[in-house]
Amino acid sequence: MVNKTAYELGANRSCIRDLFEYGRQRAAVVGEENVYDYSLGNPSIPSPKEVDETIRQVLADTDSLLVHGYTSAVGDYATRKAIADDLNERYNAGASPEEFFIGCGAAPELVAVLRALAVPGGDVVAIAPYFPEYKPFAENAGLAFKVVPPDVPSFQINFEELEKAISHKTQAIILNSPNNPSGVVYTKETLQKLAYLLQDKVMDCGHPIYIISDEPYRELAYGVEVPFVPNIYSDTIVCYSYSKSLSLPGERIGYVYVPQMLSDRKRVYAAIAGAARAAGHVCAPSLWQKVIARCAHLRPDLEAYDRNRKLLYESLTAMGYEMAKPDGAFYLFIKAPGGDANLFSEYAKAKDLLVVPGDGFGCPGYFRICYCVSYDMIKRSLPIFEELIKE
Repeated sequence: MVNKTAYELGANRSCIRDLFEYGRQRAAVVGEENVYDYSLGNPSIPSPKEVDETIRQVLADTDSLLVHGYTSAVGDYATRKAIADDLNERYNAGASPEEFFIGCGAAPELVAVLRALAVPGGDVVAIAPYFPEYKPFAENAGLAFKVVPPDVPSFQINFEELEKAISHKTQAIILNSPNNPSGVVYTKETLQKLAYLLQDKVMDCGHPIYIISDEPYRELAYGVEVPFVPNIYSDTIVCYSYSKSLSLPGERIGYVYVPQMLSDRKRVYAAIAGAARAAGHVCAPSLWQKVIARCAHLRPDLEAYDRNRKLLYESLTAMGYEMAKPDGAFYLFIKAPGGDANLFSEYAKAKDLLVVPGDGFGCPGYFRICYCVSYDMIKRSLPIFEELIKE
């Protein structure tokens, strides 16, 4: 006998991963240059050279037992201080090392936060489009998962529907900006309006409603401001990953930030630490904590992503495709010609062009493409996009 829910999650693979695996299989048959794989958000720019240099320095000047040994369960103090210093310099956050929990990437951080807030009968609200894993994370924690329909075509926040979704059972709202899959950045005006709405709702329901701000793409923005959410709404818990900002997705390193001004902060922090402990996600990799302690201030070089973004956005909109302008991350979320994204994805797949239908993101009728790919591949794929929209 096995757990039914766990079995269903394992047996029904992610559409994104299935497309990626299909692309590897097709590449072996027709050649890698003839497969146009836009399925997976795997960074395609190298880590800053300082990261590799820092790895060598840590290995050279730090006792091997310290490099590979356990840190404190919540994370090495020097790492937490470096992160706090960086946020204070950039956002005047007023952060201290005690407000951080170093995690093994954004996914286990989100799991820990959701489990920490999972009171009996509680729910969490996500705003479409949203990262598909939010749903199993929330439901596995014991929270009901509620979805606010998308605000099309801008993909900001549908406030009329959000107000309906929030009730006395609501523990938190999950935000993701810059957004996966739309590439949209929530404006300061949008976030201020959200803060006012939540403040009113808190008065009605009599308990805090937290924002869980999922920020793996915070540093990937193209000429626009990405507001620091805790500066707008004090009851914000930040989950951050260095996977995208420093191109380290395989190293699984990030943090949870529980600000001092958060309501019931000490209990929330302890509950997050306890949830991480119960899941076995404590003592994040020591080597990478030491690297981040010296590299928290680094930012990515976005020139290649921006070049890809402009080529795709300008070319596809000229062909007649419709989408919100992506000001962040490395995604475009496109309205499927004909309205059926699954059918469009199958037609594209037949031409070895791999795009992800938007159903899993809470937005049927749209598809996602990841432009963290080579510029040359984009150029070679454009005639296929044109063929598809004409067909």
